[in-house]
Amino acid sequence: MSKRIRLHGLRQSTVGHTAVGLWRHPDSRAHEYRELAHWTEVARILERGTFDALFIADALGPLDTYRGSVDAALRDGVQTPTDDPLLTLSAMAAATEHLGFAVTVSTTYEQPYSFARKMATLDHLTHGRVGWNIVTSALDSAARNLGYDNQLPHDERYAVAEEFMEVVYKLWEGSWRDDAVVRSVEEGVFVDPSRVRPVRHEGKYYKVRDIALSEPSAQRTPVLYQAGTSPAGIAFASRHAEGVFLSTYETAGARGLVTKVKEAARAAGRDPDSLKFLPITTVVVAETDAEARAKYASYASYASWEGALARWSALMQIDLSVLDPDAPLEYVDTDGIRGMVELFTTLDPTRKWTPRAIGEFVGVGGGGPVLVGSPATVADELERWMDEADVDGFNVADPVAPAGHRDFVDLVVPELRRRGRVWSAYEGATLRERFTGSPRVRPDHPAYGHRWVP
Repeated sequence: MSKRIRLHGLRQSTVGHTAVGLWRHPDSRAHEYRELAHWTEVARILERGTFDALFIADALGPLDTYRGSVDAALRDGVQTPTDDPLLTLSAMAAATEHLGFAVTVSTTYEQPYSFARKMATLDHLTHGRVGWNIVTSALDSAARNLGYDNQLPHDERYAVAEEFMEVVYKLWEGSWRDDAVVRSVEEGVFVDPSRVRPVRHEGKYYKVRDIALSEPSAQRTPVLYQAGTSPAGIAFASRHAEGVFLSTYETAGARGLVTKVKEAARAAGRDPDSLKFLPITTVVVAETDAEARAKYASYASYASWEGALARWSALMQIDLSVLDPDAPLEYVDTDGIRGMVELFTTLDPTRKWTPRAIGEFVGVGGGGPVLVGSPATVADELERWMDEADVDGFNVADPVAPAGHRDFVDLVVPELRRRGRVWSAYEGATLRERFTGSPRVRPDHPAYGHRWVP
């Protein structure tokens, strides 16, 4: 029996994310990102399609690498202006019953003590439907505006992240026993103090001495996602991630990344099959292949070549404006998102990636394949990716929000259900139960070792 295709929706609280310039398309309502009604509509659409979760990306600084200025990014609304994704989750949870929510938060610029409370609060309010996409942040502009003269070196950011994870695991898993809240009216005791203990963490980057502020939530630790594909990122994902987001355009490249992370997870003492891999995918679908191709051509006519280069210049920390637009891009070692550099230089050696080619290629669907066709054609391609890349599902972007997700739910999901590849009804009350069958972390996960067992 073919395994179920896991579906996540991909958005950012901005007008220009994976598709740049398409906010100008008449079908796009991406400019409504400031409205709660927009986000609750998105959540209801995805829940109607039985998506596992909505994944909200985020960035903590403006994109100012291209031509040394924010101008190109601002003109196209590329990740700026942007709002805080955490603040929309409660409203979306109230508008749905089953959909999960994975939100991006950086370990470099948060404090683990206060962050642990934020996520516990969201897990309470959603009844266990929250996940966390762990990032270390690659933008120099974020560092300049959040307490640093310069960005921390790539591998040091991961060292900080490792200790950050240790602290939040202690807070989520080890500070309160499951039975700490007794709520005894007769005895006048709400929390039994003997069942709560301080974490007493003393490390290189953090000192957290006291008890967690929040009582245990349904999942305790939120479902953990990660997307790093550098050596440090792979090592981090192999230890901590339960869901791994991939950014690659070919099934062979995706399978290679899956194999690397699974091998590292096995070496770390984890069951590699417990990690779920979800490549970014953009789908342009219509009733027929011809109609879908026409729709794609319409989308592409609004794509911004310069805006796309502004986004990718910041991600790769290479000002693509100073390069010959038609000269192949060679691999360089940067403190940016190294997996992005490899994506266009070493992972697909069959292509000659020039700045112009990158800008044109990522205009409609930056970060992964763009599948164009009828529901049957798209479903065939999704199944091919499942088979050839050894992935578990897809992180489905929306180039003309929310029309892209609505088209996917109305056209592709029924075809996938007909083939038995996606579920018709949700199973499990929490997001983690859909990953592992249990609301709590697995025994082979590092968070498990910090739990308080009476």
